[in-house]
Amino acid sequence: MTEKTWTPRRVILHLLVGLVAGLLSGLFGVGGGVLIVPALVLMLGYGQRLAAGTSLAAIVPTATVGALSYGVTGNVAWIAALILAGGAVIGAQGGTWLLPRVPVRALQFAFVAFLAVVIVVLFLAIPDRGQPFETTVVTGIALAVLGLGTGVLSGLLGVGGGIVVVPALMLLFGASDLVARGTSLMMMIPAAISGTIGNMRWLNVNLIGAGLIGLAACTTTALGVWLARSIDPFVGSVVFAVFLTAVAAQLTVRAIRRPRS
Repeated sequence: MTEKTWTPRRVILHLLVGLVAGLLSGLFGVGGGVLIVPALVLMLGYGQRLAAGTSLAAIVPTATVGALSYGVTGNVAWIAALILAGGAVIGAQGGTWLLPRVPVRALQFAFVAFLAVVIVVLFLAIPDRGQPFETTVVTGIALAVLGLGTGVLSGLLGVGGGIVVVPALMLLFGASDLVARGTSLMMMIPAAISGTIGNMRWLNVNLIGAGLIGLAACTTTALGVWLARSIDPFVGSVVFAVFLTAVAAQLTVRAIRRPRS
């Protein structure tokens, strides 16, 4: 069965993937690619490049709905998001250039170790939802560096920016968990649009699949945002830590299976 064979079962699977990805996106402030890409490859027979491109296209509407849902309650640092996005777009190009030049397998294990530290800290740190996020010259420079590094990791490892930006904003910049998630989703929009345009030029996007996933995701993203606002901040951090544990496990498997060369 090819990507162009649109049976009812195939359509339903795309919609189900979108529903779950949208919920995760709103709840954790991530794009959902950590679920979408393996689902498209393992369940729907996509090639890796086509899955990644289709996932990125589906993230555009998903992140937009999520950012607006967080934004209406004042949980998006708009200037910070734009700085992060600018750095991420540039960094992604650098990561793509570095891909054939660095030992990605070792980098994957190092990133898993980084996630392990973040997971432990999330159990110890309780986000303060009453603390406003202010962007100064110093924090602006730091945000640009964070965006640049996030983009490089995205280009090298194919990881979404949310799993880096959300904990970094919480633990390094003192942002509340809600502001971190809303800002992360806002940051993804220009980067996802830019990446999608590039992928379309190389025919690495299944527009029907992306449309189905994105449409379904939009219906559950706001629900994820509502859940994030409803639960206790510490509980939210613990749940996010569990999610990062699943991401770390997935990256570990990919690193083990990756050829040493």
